Amino acid sequence: MGAPLTLFVDSLFLSPYAMSAYVALTEKRLPFEIRPIDLEAGEQRMQPYQARALTSRVPALTHEGFHLTESSAIAEYLDEAFPAPAHAALYPKELRARARARQLQAWLRSDLAALRQERPTETVFYGAAGQPLSDAAHAAAAKLIQVASCLLEGGRSCLFDEWCIADTDLAVTLKRLSQDDLPDALRAYADGQWQRPSVQTWLEHNAAARA
Repeated sequence: MGAPLTLFVDSLFLSPYAMSAYVALTEKRLPFEIRPIDLEAGEQRMQPYQARALTSRVPALTHEGFHLTESSAIAEYLDEAFPAPAHAALYPKELRARARARQLQAWLRSDLAALRQERPTETVFYGAAGQPLSDAAHAAAAKLIQVASCLLEGGRSCLFDEWCIADTDLAVTLKRLSQDDLPDALRAYADGQWQRPSVQTWLEHNAAARA
């Protein structure tokens, strides 16, 4: 397997993107070390982290002297570096399903800015009450619900035949909304994804960081 992997995450375990990379490594059942980075102190802009992380962001993965940032790139790298069947797959096997999963990841990271701003991950992980959504955030929430409902038509428990890393990313985004804002099927989907052992271990790290 080579040298151990190191995952650099925010010290508060609040980043949904660090969570995505953490879940990817855990689902792969790969041994890895966690290194917290203090974003409030600006450690991401200091050496030696800046030399490792090309974009000065978290998460970052180090593997045998190779450093990589951006969570979706990390997941794709892990799936190719540690392929199935020896390791669990993070993306669907079928070409178009895999493309759809990557499309969803890219969209969740590039759109819905108003919702992400008004419902930060403190809402997700701390249960913090948010202010009423602005018109722009309401529009983003409606778009999210429309897309998720289309992809999960029929009350599916996963986006595809089996779990993939895009399920975790979608569940986190859905949980930015209050329970009352979500249709029953989407609420059940997000809650079900939240119970995966890989997600639960991330939540334990988050709780420990707050203690």
